[in-house]
Amino acid sequence: MSAQLEYLPAFRRMTAADLDALMAIENEIYPHPWTRGNFADALNAGYHCWAMECAGYLAGYSVITVAAGESHLLNLSIATPWQRCGLGRELLRFGMRVAHDYGAQRMFLEVRPSNPRAIAIYQVAGFRQIGLRRGYYPAGEGREDAVVMERALPAAS
Repeated sequence: MSAQLEYLPAFRRMTAADLDALMAIENEIYPHPWTRGNFADALNAGYHCWAMECAGYLAGYSVITVAAGESHLLNLSIATPWQRCGLGRELLRFGMRVAHDYGAQRMFLEVRPSNPRAIAIYQVAGFRQIGLRRGYYPAGEGREDAVVMERALPAAS
């Protein structure tokens, strides 16, 4: 048996019991993180909130809405120790499958132009830029634009 099998990601629905661990990751990886209230609201609203575990640790999470044949990826995050291992791509593929299974035919997302690693992951997954939202994100000095991307979801590879 391969030692790598213990690091295969396992996906489960996020719960309120995950909020402390989520906030620790969120505060470590983002200069302008989501708040505990943002995550609690997403859970209470019934959004598709998923936790990804590897080797017994919370390695990442995502929040997706699905309505009227469309999905919106609101948050996809990987904990620092698990970054650059391909888990972001795995979590994205999983989220696209979930969205498709719940009737979405396309997925939209916003990403900071200052995050080229995320943009590259989305492009490799088949997302394309369709617009720009001016002043969308808080930034150190004022606001930062958001690159708007979309992808059709007939099949998630």
